[in-house]
Order: sequence, then C-alpha cells, then structure tokens
Amino acid sequence: MTQSYQKILVPVDGSKEAEAALKRAIALAKEDGNVELVIANVIDTRAIQNITSFDNTMIDTITEDARQSLENYKKEATDAGLSNVSYRIDYGSPKTMIATDIPKEIKADLIVIGATGLNTVERLVVGSVTAFVTRMATIDVLVVRCAKLAQK
Repeated sequence: MTQSYQKILVPVDGSKEAEAALKRAIALAKEDGNVELVIANVIDTRAIQNITSFDNTMIDTITEDARQSLENYKKEATDAGLSNVSYRIDYGSPKTMIATDIPKEIKADLIVIGATGLNTVERLVVGSVTAFVTRMATIDVLVVRCAKLAQK
C-alpha cells in the first residue's frame, strides 16, 4: 500500500540538513504528481528578544534574509518541475509552529524535516526541533539525514 500526500510542509533554516529535506520533499512531490509543497521558515522571536540591542531593523533584516532564501528554495523546486510551490515566514517557537500550528493551518499531511546534528547531551540541554516534531506532530513526519553527515 502506497501513501499519497496532497500537501507537504518542509521547514528550512539554511542548514545542510534542511536543504537535504527540501531535496527529498521535491522528489516526493514529483513522484506523487499534483502535490502542493509549502516551504516554511520560522523565526524564533524568543531568541531575538534576549538580545539587549534588539531594535526593529534587526527583525526586518532577518525577515528579508529569510525571504531571499525562501525565494531561492522556491526557484529550486520550480526548476525541478513543481508548479504548486509556496513559502511562508512565521514568527514564534519553531518547535510548536512546525509540529502543530502550521500543519493544521495549511492542512498539510506530511512534514519533511532535516535531522539535527546535535549530540545526546546537547539535545538534553537545548532540545531538538526535529525530535519535538516527531513526537508531537499529528501527521506523518519524514526525517531526512544529510548524506554527507551520515557518511562520517
């Protein structure tokens, strides 16, 4: 039995793991035909609030950098042959936004997310977005390992 997906969410943060997840999501969307691909970047506003010199231009700069990256990712997907591709920028906790909020809002049925490079101690201290998403998401989650990292 083969699962067919209609809307795939792929969160990106500029890491190699996220780029590997995007490539896998593009391949899945091409296999299934008329699949919508939503590329998302969640800006962690809690981290920004901890910076004492925070001002509005910082959030504008971060947002513009995210928008440019997302435009490039969207172009990569359309160049690969996908026609139903969109992107979004959200603000808040990446863990909850990716695991529950965005999938529910867009009615996604699959999250394709990059594996983290964090070791066990780091995961205990700071937590892993990917680990949280795999535990809390109510839809299917595909964790993609970066091939270069997996070979080490």
